[in-house]
Amino acid sequence: ILGEWKSVNIVPIAIASVAGTEISRILQGNQIAFSHRLFHIGHLDIVACTGLAIVSAAASVLLTRFLRSMHGVSKKAPFPIWARAAAGGCAVGIIGIFLPIVLGEGYHSIKTMIEGAFTQGLGIVTVAAFAKILATSLTLGWGGSGGIFAPCLVIGSLAGLTYHRGLVLLWPSVPWVNEGCFALLGMAGLISGMLQAPLTGIFLIIEITGSYEVILPLIIVSVISTTLCHYIEPASFYLKELIEKGQLLRPGTDRRVLSDLNVRELLEKDCISVKQNVLLRDFINIIKKSHRNYFPVEDENTGNFLGMIHLDDIRSYLFNPLMYDAVVLGQIMDTDVKVVYLDDDLSKVLRRMDANRLFSMPVIANKKFIGMISKATLLDKYRKELMVQTGL
Repeated sequence: ILGEWKSVNIVPIAIASVAGTEISRILQGNQIAFSHRLFHIGHLDIVACTGLAIVSAAASVLLTRFLRSMHGVSKKAPFPIWARAAAGGCAVGIIGIFLPIVLGEGYHSIKTMIEGAFTQGLGIVTVAAFAKILATSLTLGWGGSGGIFAPCLVIGSLAGLTYHRGLVLLWPSVPWVNEGCFALLGMAGLISGMLQAPLTGIFLIIEITGSYEVILPLIIVSVISTTLCHYIEPASFYLKELIEKGQLLRPGTDRRVLSDLNVRELLEKDCISVKQNVLLRDFINIIKKSHRNYFPVEDENTGNFLGMIHLDDIRSYLFNPLMYDAVVLGQIMDTDVKVVYLDDDLSKVLRRMDANRLFSMPVIANKKFIGMISKATLLDKYRKELMVQTGL
């Protein structure tokens, strides 16, 4: 979430974490959330962790995309927010009638799976994992309240259990570790994949289960799951929207500087607009009053932006007096003009200027010309903002 590692950030977080943990232990005792028997990890179990990491990454990506798609669908639905939440709740309730495991926070189910006492078969466990992904997406995407942490633990444990039972079905003669261990590793894989934070997945599972004997499998599953998820989804579930808005960029970087600027503060409003029916003779008098060599052309009735007049492009007309009373600006204006809108991202605007070798572009709002934006002004503001962010 911080986006960068600095002592000024890490030290307060470390102090807060240690203080919170110690106060919790003083008040509630040093209890393990999910106790279980000791796991004995074999060599084949460690090799199998690679496959579990792939399964965990796939489940993480599936959950992430389902959540975003449900959120997008609900926003487009022509219903008030309470109706959307009710519809999502009804859908989850229907799923819960057939698969009660998808309802609630799921801590009892997690404990049962880690203890190796989950009695349902492979088919039910597999369907339950997908159903929990769907139920979580419906709940959060359609206006329900809740977080993503507990569902990740449930889905991860179901994914781990499914994977273990699949291994037992394929290779029944191999002495695999107890299925509770794979349920635990699946939780770490889901947390690491969704948050794209492998250390969080590793240490969190160790702390809530006390399973220090599975540290090596935890590292394998968490790191591989995070790597695969990052390759498919460059930003984690929590950070994607912030990054798209430019709110999670390191100060002093190119994208951060440009994201802190906007088109409105770069507007140059000293341009003289002209109407499309103005004669060339009258336009010459307008040129004398302007210190710029380009003029936006507007519709005489609606005031909508139509194009641009560049003096370099009409030089042959300006030095031909026979054209003064025969040509109007609408006939010689450039209509193939690259424009900028107020909500455009400045990094894209700058790339557009570079790609088309432009030094300035007209800014349009509601089809009306409101000013110009120039590369010189943009770079000047860029330099000043960079100095502010870097403390120079």
